[in-house]
Amino acid sequence: MATIGEKIRVLRIGKGLSVNEFAKLSKVSKSYISNIERGVQKNPSLIVMGKLAKTLEVPLEELLPYRWGDEPEKNAK
Repeated sequence: MATIGEKIRVLRIGKGLSVNEFAKLSKVSKSYISNIERGVQKNPSLIVMGKLAKTLEVPLEELLPYRWGDEPEKNAK
């Protein structure tokens, strides 16, 4: 199962956005986005996630590690 950061990176690249462009459009710092994508920041706030989802034009739920009712990964902490 893909992490939040992996999902964001794939969607960002799919839209042809650099981290810098994505940061400007979403009004989230590029260092914070980079930390999310690299897995350094594993639990970004819902406010930040909402900004990223809106910029990527996807529902917020699509960025979450699993959807309500799905089984979380056994190794998730």
